[in-house]
Amino acid sequence: MNHSAMEIGSCDTHEERKLYVIDSLNDLNKVNLSPTGSQHVIDQEKKFLGGAVNIGNGARNRSLFFVGLIIALFVSLTLVSFVIFLLIQTGSKMDEVARRLTAEGKDIDELKKINSMILNRLNQLDAIEN
Repeated sequence: MNHSAMEIGSCDTHEERKLYVIDSLNDLNKVNLSPTGSQHVIDQEKKFLGGAVNIGNGARNRSLFFVGLIIALFVSLTLVSFVIFLLIQTGSKMDEVARRLTAEGKDIDELKKINSMILNRLNQLDAIEN
C-alpha cells in the first residue's frame, strides 16, 4: 500500500515535469512564431523579475528602517545625555544658591541684631535726654 502511494507521488512529479517542459516549449514556439507572443513571454519574465526586484526593495526598506531606527536611538541617547547634563548643572547651581541664601540669612540675622542694639542705644539716649 505504501509502495503504491510512492508510485503515485512519483507519477505526479513526473507529470509536473512534463507539463513544465510542454509549457516551456509552447513559450519558445510563441517567441519563434509571432512577435506578439514574444512580447507576452517577455512581459511574464518582467513580472517575474519585478517580483525579485520587489524582494530586493523589501530588503532595502528593511535596511532603511534599521538605519532610521539607529539614527533615532542615537538622537534620543544624545537628548537624554543633554538632559542629564542639565540636571547636574542645575543641581550644582541650586546648591550654590542655597549656600548663598544660608550665608545671607546669617548676615541678615546679624544685621537684625545690630539694628536692635542701635535701637536700644537710641532709646537709652532718648531716656537720658528726657
